[in-house]
Amino acid sequence: MRQISIEKVVINIGCGDDKNKLERAEKLLKKISTQKPVITKTHKRTLFGMSKKRPIGVKLTLRDKQAENFLKDVLEAVENKIKKSQINGNNFSIGIKEYIDIPKMDYDPDIGIIGMDVCVNLKRPGFNISKKRVRQSKIGKKHKITIGECAEWLQKNFKVKILE
Repeated sequence: MRQISIEKVVINIGCGDDKNKLERAEKLLKKISTQKPVITKTHKRTLFGMSKKRPIGVKLTLRDKQAENFLKDVLEAVENKIKKSQINGNNFSIGIKEYIDIPKMDYDPDIGIIGMDVCVNLKRPGFNISKKRVRQSKIGKKHKITIGECAEWLQKNFKVKILE
C-alpha cells in the first residue's frame, strides 16, 4: 500500500493570443501521442485584455506505460537533474525550452521551436477513494507522499539527481 506510481503526466503549452502558435502546438502534441490534445480557454476576462473563452493553450494527458516512457525521455532532456524546488509532495514539474531537446523528437519546420511544461502526478494505492468520497474518507498523514519520498522515488526509479 506504500508503493508509489505515476498517476498521470500532463503536457501543457501556453500560446497566448497567437492562433498560429496554437495550431503548431496542437500539431506537436499530436506528434507526441496518438491522443487528441485539448485546447485550453480563458475562464474570465484577464488583466491582459483577453475576453472569456478565448483559446490560450493546448494540453495533453498521458497515463500508464505511455506516461512512463515519455517521462524517461523528458528526464533525459534535462540531463536527469531536478531541483528540489520543482517537487511538491505528490507532484513535480519540469520545463522544456525546446521540444527538440527530447530524445526521439526531430525538428519539424512546420512546428518550429516550441517549449512546454511537463507536470507529473504521483499516487499510492487508495488515493482514488478520497476522490470518490471526499467527506467520508480522507487520506491519512502517513499515506501522503512527501517531498523526500518523491525525491527518493525519482532517484531509485529514474536515476535522477536532486539539486538543492
